[in-house]
Amino acid sequence: MSGIESKCLSGRLALVTGASRGIGAATAEMLAAAGAHVILLARTGKALEEVEDRIHDSGGTATIAPIDLTKGDAIGKLASAVAERWEKLDILVLNAAMLGSLTPVQDIDPKEYARVISLNLLANQALIAAFDPLLKRADRADIVALTSSVGEAPRAFWGAYASSKAALENLLGAYADETSYLERMRVHIVDPGATRTRMRALAFPGEEPESLKPPEVVADAIVKRLLADAPTGERIRVDA
Repeated sequence: MSGIESKCLSGRLALVTGASRGIGAATAEMLAAAGAHVILLARTGKALEEVEDRIHDSGGTATIAPIDLTKGDAIGKLASAVAERWEKLDILVLNAAMLGSLTPVQDIDPKEYARVISLNLLANQALIAAFDPLLKRADRADIVALTSSVGEAPRAFWGAYASSKAALENLLGAYADETSYLERMRVHIVDPGATRTRMRALAFPGEEPESLKPPEVVADAIVKRLLADAPTGERIRVDA
């Protein structure tokens, strides 16, 4: 961890969605290396187990929770289980997302768009709603939401994904404003920029992966943000 003191997050509990690969996995591993116990969320149990093994091999601790965030009362059940075992949550990283098809607005498939909105926006609101009481029990709580440049600046053919991220940014901005009076809850909206991930490869199939920064650079920036005296509700971009 570049410039991050070992075990500086000791005693803190973090939950990371989309933790099976890419930025989610890298962030989970870096949080664990900093001493946090990390709850790993994703749909694929096997991939989560691989991340958990890497964390344990490096001396950290983690718990896996295979879950589809868009299904029924899965989030509510998860929050109840976390509350029963730990009573509070210190760090919530909202990373899980789907790209969907890049297509003109008039050609967006309604069913696919509904899935994009369900995961990229509605699931994140449900996570905030379910874990808000646990976050407010923490001595200091941080919520990190991953966004995209297209959420801020519209781009042709990105309408479905971009609108889900624009709405997410607005949602998190409102939550930051609503909780600012507490002074111990902070919301961070993070645009990772061009990063070597599966989603990036799907969006730009002709791009050379080695020309992009690895997910660990974004993870490092997130953990440093958590340790800094940063304001709530700020949107930041991680450049190489």
